Amino acid sequence: MTEQAQPQDERIFQLHRIYIKDLSFESPHSPRVFIGEWQPKHELNLNTQVNRIDEITFEVILSVTVTTHLGDQTAFIVEVQQAGLVGVKGFSEQELGPLLGAYCPNLLFPYAREAISDLVSKGSFPQLLLQPVNFEVLYAQRQREMMEEMQKQTGGTAIN
Repeated sequence: MTEQAQPQDERIFQLHRIYIKDLSFESPHSPRVFIGEWQPKHELNLNTQVNRIDEITFEVILSVTVTTHLGDQTAFIVEVQQAGLVGVKGFSEQELGPLLGAYCPNLLFPYAREAISDLVSKGSFPQLLLQPVNFEVLYAQRQREMMEEMQKQTGGTAIN
């Protein structure tokens, strides 16, 4: 009898670990921001970064920053870098982009959202629950923007 060989095109995605890489909370105008009516304006900033660790291991970092203003004062700024260590094998370079740039941030976002909610509450502010984010749409938008920028630099025209 012979052992069956593993197919070379076997696709593997393994989530090894989810962790907080960096965390920050600031309330520069407390305690004054606790006085008066609470009508905040929130500003959300999202960013992703992918670091290749070895041939099949990647670190994906989702950075989420929320800046909350009360009028002209900053009530608080909360920043979380939620990271994941993933193993990926058998995916083409074209497939890696959406996998690492959209799918992984979708996995990380609920953890970042929970960390932000906890920090805001511990800062004595009303709970802040971020709305779900469609990272597939954001990834596709970013790809289009990069393509348009490349075409501008090379003198080409954008194709719709």
